Amino acid sequence: MSFTSVQRRAWLSEQDCDLADFRELVERTTDLADYPYASSVERAVLVYDSDRLRAAEDPRAVRAELVRALTDGPGIVVFRGAFPDPETVDRLSAVFDALIAEQRASGAHAGDHFAKPGANDRVWNALEKAALYDPEAFADYYANDILALVSAAWLGPGYQVTSQVNVVNPGGTAQTVHRDYHLGFLSNEAAAAYPAHVHVLSPVLTLQGAVAHCDMPVESGPTMYLPYSQRYEPGYLAWRLPEFQAYFEEHHVQLPLAKGDAAFFNPALFHAAGTNRSADIRRMANLLQVSSAFGRAMETVDREAVAGAVFPVLLKRRSEGVDEAWQANVIAASAEGYPFPTNLDSDPPVDGLAPPSQADVVRRALREAWTPEALRAELRAGAERRQS
Repeated sequence: MSFTSVQRRAWLSEQDCDLADFRELVERTTDLADYPYASSVERAVLVYDSDRLRAAEDPRAVRAELVRALTDGPGIVVFRGAFPDPETVDRLSAVFDALIAEQRASGAHAGDHFAKPGANDRVWNALEKAALYDPEAFADYYANDILALVSAAWLGPGYQVTSQVNVVNPGGTAQTVHRDYHLGFLSNEAAAAYPAHVHVLSPVLTLQGAVAHCDMPVESGPTMYLPYSQRYEPGYLAWRLPEFQAYFEEHHVQLPLAKGDAAFFNPALFHAAGTNRSADIRRMANLLQVSSAFGRAMETVDREAVAGAVFPVLLKRRSEGVDEAWQANVIAASAEGYPFPTNLDSDPPVDGLAPPSQADVVRRALREAWTPEALRAELRAGAERRQS
């Protein structure tokens, strides 16, 4: 995935997909010595001890290593103990269960990407739904420092979090191998219409992740991955080809996860959810798609409503003495961190080149101890200013 190769090929096609070239890229080992902050390598996947990362003296060096691991390394990193308090996970699991029960009672059936609709329990836009259902559980969960660490490392500030709950019930079958949003959600014909440099750009616009909400032994079907496959330049055109799918079936890896572990991966990594062969494990994961401020998130989220719902919790926790990082992580996961697009006639820049973002407004409201009603009014006024 280098611009040197892009300069040689302005466009990609299925004819560029060569399994021998692909195998040369992916059939390699991961040397732990190349990643000093990692704790181990399991089946070529880098595994990090979250407490060790929290204690690191140079967070910028940690972020640089994570970027290297996701770009040129195996393309996937696992964080053991990302959520050290199981109660934090359990509280949001209870919210998810309630949302699933409501969805079933309404007769609605959520579709699924790359899997048979109705086979699993899926909640779309779980970020907004969870925030409105239980703002305290939402805030305590999304204050997580590991989620913020890897999101900021890959995407920089202003990232946008979206969440989809996926419960694979016993007997639930595997997804087909795929790459993810953006180009991964296009047909090969549509993807080939984009120049090669966009194929290189697409993976840096999103970050895929999953938090384990229960213990996930391999028989429960945790996600299948093919390390280093994100490095294959024509991969957005290759993953549907039968020979590449067969190779994935034979060579993919799966790692067991414990409740509170998290896995994050480059969206260009070849992957698929596995078959749940267990008798009694409802494999629940919070699937996170984190988008760049400069891209388009896949889901529409009413971040005005989310920020308004969570703000009283921020005020309460601030009065109880939570640190600035806790507050910043919750704001990043709830409010829109980027001021554009906007209507520059009615929402002009005042101090600098951009008007304040939603997140800027929430931060100011928190510093100045606004009432929740005052914040909601300002967020509404800001939304109206941005309309054309």
